[in-house]
Amino acid sequence: MAVGSISVNSSTDGTRAALSGRLGVADVMQVNRALKGVPDDQTLVLDMAAAEWIDTSIAWAIGVKQQAIEAAGGRLQIDGALPEARQLLDTVFAALPKPDAAKADGGRPSLTQMLDRVGRSIAGAGGVLAQSLALLGMFLSRLGHSVLHPRDFRLTALVHHCQAAGLGAVPIVALMAFLIGVVLAFQGSMQLRQFGAEVFVVDLISISILRELGILLTAIIVAGRTASAFTAAIGSMKMREEIDAMRTLAIDPVAALIVPRVLALILMLPILGLIANLAGLIGGALMAWVELGISPAMFQTRLIEGTDVKHVFVGLVKAPVFALVIGIIGCQAGLRVKGTAESLGSMTSSSVVAAIFAVIVIDALFSIFFAQIGI
Repeated sequence: MAVGSISVNSSTDGTRAALSGRLGVADVMQVNRALKGVPDDQTLVLDMAAAEWIDTSIAWAIGVKQQAIEAAGGRLQIDGALPEARQLLDTVFAALPKPDAAKADGGRPSLTQMLDRVGRSIAGAGGVLAQSLALLGMFLSRLGHSVLHPRDFRLTALVHHCQAAGLGAVPIVALMAFLIGVVLAFQGSMQLRQFGAEVFVVDLISISILRELGILLTAIIVAGRTASAFTAAIGSMKMREEIDAMRTLAIDPVAALIVPRVLALILMLPILGLIANLAGLIGGALMAWVELGISPAMFQTRLIEGTDVKHVFVGLVKAPVFALVIGIIGCQAGLRVKGTAESLGSMTSSSVVAAIFAVIVIDALFSIFFAQIGI
């Protein structure tokens, strides 16, 4: 067996490197060191006529050198390679990550590159939005089919997801709302005490929680908790090709996986919102009693007299819309998972971010709408 080696000869016309023998991973450091010694801004001729065999590590070293030479304006020429070696080199060269042009320019992307990134981001976001709308249409279609054919509806799955998305979220939602009520009462009392208007802290707490904060923060918690769970569950099934198996068995994945999840969220989020409202009012009343001496009876009286029921309506009417958006985003991200664990983690993270962003944007639109109609 011929021992592998590399020799480098420089001349005025360029540099010539010759590989000989059988070169493998034991020789990659020698080959890499020899190639690095060749300047990148000139022509390098790599003579492989005497190379009996190379493995992927040698091909990797040659490919890295080729990228460096091309980036510096030089040229790498490979002569005499056997067909097997040429095929291996082509495969490795194609698999090597392409160098980032912005890094090659010192981290300063050109205007064209910046516009290209923006365009690709907008196109990608538009594609995701189109897929979400398509999934929303399929959900409504399958839901309508279930209404017309109740025997096809998966009631057991609905109950299971109601327990997971609703009952399991009660402790964290109640605790969050209680603490928000405490904070609102404490901060409000400090400011209103300066004007002798401590009693209006009840209005501050009730309107803030019933109209905005109760359902908004509940939706954000559900987006982080449930959207990620939907993405992880459906994404794991996608990775294990279980969704393809369901289609093979004539089981509609949308009806079996998405309709029960989204419908459970639509049913449970208003209930969670009511629990958050109640917990927030209790926390605010407790802090108002401790900090301002407003008794629970006085707090209740002021709450009933000074708070219109429309604030409860404004808060709860958002809940089904938030639930629908969160469920569709979580399920759609799960369906976009590829066959790797990295893709699953990436889609889970992006679904949470997208769901929270969508909830905040929709809440802002609701606020503008209700302000325009005077509610």
